[in-house]
Amino acid sequence: MNLISQVRQELQDSADSKTKQNTHRFFKEDIKVYGVTVPKVSKIATKYFKQIKDLDKNKFFELCEELLESGYSEEAFVAYKWTESNMNKFGPEDFGVLERWLNIYVSNWAECDTLCNHALGSFVEKFPQFLENLKEWTQSQNRWMKRGAATTLVLPARKGLFLEVVLEIADKLLLDKDDLVQKGYGWMLKEASKAHQTEVFNYIMKNKAVMPRTALRYAIEKMPQNLRKEAMKKK
Repeated sequence: MNLISQVRQELQDSADSKTKQNTHRFFKEDIKVYGVTVPKVSKIATKYFKQIKDLDKNKFFELCEELLESGYSEEAFVAYKWTESNMNKFGPEDFGVLERWLNIYVSNWAECDTLCNHALGSFVEKFPQFLENLKEWTQSQNRWMKRGAATTLVLPARKGLFLEVVLEIADKLLLDKDDLVQKGYGWMLKEASKAHQTEVFNYIMKNKAVMPRTALRYAIEKMPQNLRKEAMKKK
């Protein structure tokens, strides 16, 4: 039995109907899952990563794509966890692979955030020239590319990085009608506010008349109560 077959067998053996039923409740989309809890999937990903961490990079990508092509969310999670763990081997030439995965394979918000928060977030910290690509994603017809433009910056923003780009991406997504895109850029602003509270608050106050309520509520969630009240006050 090859490695991918072993991963799939272990996922199947770890599945249960209750987890599968509960998972479906979290998504509006019709998702394909075995029904394995996140901690169990993480454990399986870690176990098998030990066998592939020294592989040639192209072979590594092939194994990840084999998992992604199945359409199962747990298999995508394993592929993205492997990718996150292997980031030290990636160079600028590999951005296109991650971008293509986001565009082609991601089919729900959990997959989007797993790939973007960690693998892509680490990638743009290491190679900030690709921040320009995130700006381009905001114009995509693919909702996950648009959400990914924001959620890729969640962890860098938490560290206080890339504030100018954060606000530019928020501008580009400001009036988007998709609630999952609104939540994505609201989350990005919330994380940015931890290091840049004044700048993010000023941005929100400048745009609150047109900012969707969903995005606004996410963005101010960690601010002091007096600022939250001010932001929510209707003119």
